[in-house]
Amino acid sequence: MKKIIYITSLIVAAILFSCSTENDLVDLDALGAPTNISALTTVTQDNTGKVTFLPKGEGVTLYEIYFGDGTTAPAYVNPGETVDHVYREGIYNAKIVGTTLNGKKTEVTQQVVVSFKAPQNLVVSIENDLQVSKKVNVTATADYALFYDVYFGEAGKPDPVSANNGDAVSYTYQNPGVYTIRVVSKSAAIQTTEFTQEFTVTVVNKPFTSAPTPPNRQAADVISIYGSKYTNVAGTNYFPDWGQGSQGSSWTEFDLNGDKMLNYIKLSYQGIALADGTTIDVSGMEFIHMDVWTADLQKIETSLISKTNGEKPVVRDLTANQWTSIDIPISAFTSQGLTVADIFQLKFVGTPWAGGSVFIDNIYFYKTPSALIEMPIDFESTTLTYPWAGFGAADFGAIPASVIINPDKSGNNLSNKVVKIEKPSGAQVWAGASLNLDTKVDFTKGTKVKVNVWSPKVGAKILFKMEVSTSPKDGNGNPTVFVEVEATTTVANSWQVLTFDLTTAAAFNTVNAYDRVILFPDFGVNGTGTTYYFDDIKQSN
Repeated sequence: MKKIIYITSLIVAAILFSCSTENDLVDLDALGAPTNISALTTVTQDNTGKVTFLPKGEGVTLYEIYFGDGTTAPAYVNPGETVDHVYREGIYNAKIVGTTLNGKKTEVTQQVVVSFKAPQNLVVSIENDLQVSKKVNVTATADYALFYDVYFGEAGKPDPVSANNGDAVSYTYQNPGVYTIRVVSKSAAIQTTEFTQEFTVTVVNKPFTSAPTPPNRQAADVISIYGSKYTNVAGTNYFPDWGQGSQGSSWTEFDLNGDKMLNYIKLSYQGIALADGTTIDVSGMEFIHMDVWTADLQKIETSLISKTNGEKPVVRDLTANQWTSIDIPISAFTSQGLTVADIFQLKFVGTPWAGGSVFIDNIYFYKTPSALIEMPIDFESTTLTYPWAGFGAADFGAIPASVIINPDKSGNNLSNKVVKIEKPSGAQVWAGASLNLDTKVDFTKGTKVKVNVWSPKVGAKILFKMEVSTSPKDGNGNPTVFVEVEATTTVANSWQVLTFDLTTAAAFNTVNAYDRVILFPDFGVNGTGTTYYFDDIKQSN
């Protein structure tokens, strides 16, 4: 058996190489180690202790099973195949090893319980999945059990789905409704233990995750209608109704843990109306963007409405139970003859008509920026604005931070503009200012950051920080993916370049999409009414 399996693997390798051309050869060295290694272990209910292993994993070409009962030689198993082993009654630690084509291995240890007692104290959990419609998750645990079967009760689907004792198993139904779910817990004993429940399978009708966070953009490059990322057009009415309430359609603003989004219910057509007399000229923009979530709509029709010549629609498909990001070219409207210099309304139509609900977030027009805030940063651009945001005042408000004319053109800094960060009396020890970048930092340009600093004193600690603004937030609302490095000033009232070696921070990872820089002047010391200046934030090796 062992020789046959090795020969099979060699044949697979030979096929891979023979089918490859000079341009698409498989790079074996690039293959990673196997992942998600486990084994479904089932046992016959006849008091024999015959256990069947079905190993599973990703990137595996061959499995080794070490049974953990004193048997020294492992069993070799090809993907998709099984192997049997007879145990005496007891608890064993089996080892499953997955190997890739290039010989990399991953192993896991898995407990195998072989008991000739029927399962006892069976506990079953049956729940509707919170994010996928008509999907049901089942978990069953019992003393003395090795695995369990679940019969989900859908017509035409008589076969059970098996899982190891304590592991979860999932099933997606064709239709919502009430089904009889039967769980059979099994040990090596002849007798099994069962649980049956009438369960109502439901459709997910609201999102449980937020829409993707839009990228940082310059104010001149975006016109925002709805969302929390940019400044929205003032006075906008998001629920004008237009008489659709009488057809059963309704609306609300849905709040997902503080993240608000529009919710049009039984969408026939609903829309958005700018304040009376307000129009927007989107002829200089290239796209309209929106993020849409639905459980039951197939399509959404979006119309821009002009004061000059009416409306024109564009239809996009939707994917159920997940956010669909839609970017419609403005040309898709103008090619239909629509004037887009005086847009005053937007309209949404659902397919099927009044047949489902839709959640919409991040509605904005945008264009490709002519310039970006990105590393290196020197504040000299005549087209960019640098919106530094101060924080950490004595009352936890914002400390002053802004780009100004260089007050001390001397030494190694003769540039025209710098950023000024004030640390007023009583400011927090962690007071500072942040700047959002329009692109993530490219670390092929270097993993050290140099900053030109003007400090009023020697020995001031300057903390340089970068964050991934879209990473999960901590209890204070701050991103949890970040890197921090300190440097100390050695001169006063003069410019000097400080170097921050990011590789000295354990949290640093070049894979992270850092898109925010933060400067903390005189870190660790309360404010005393001093002012610091910064310039030329750039990378080096």
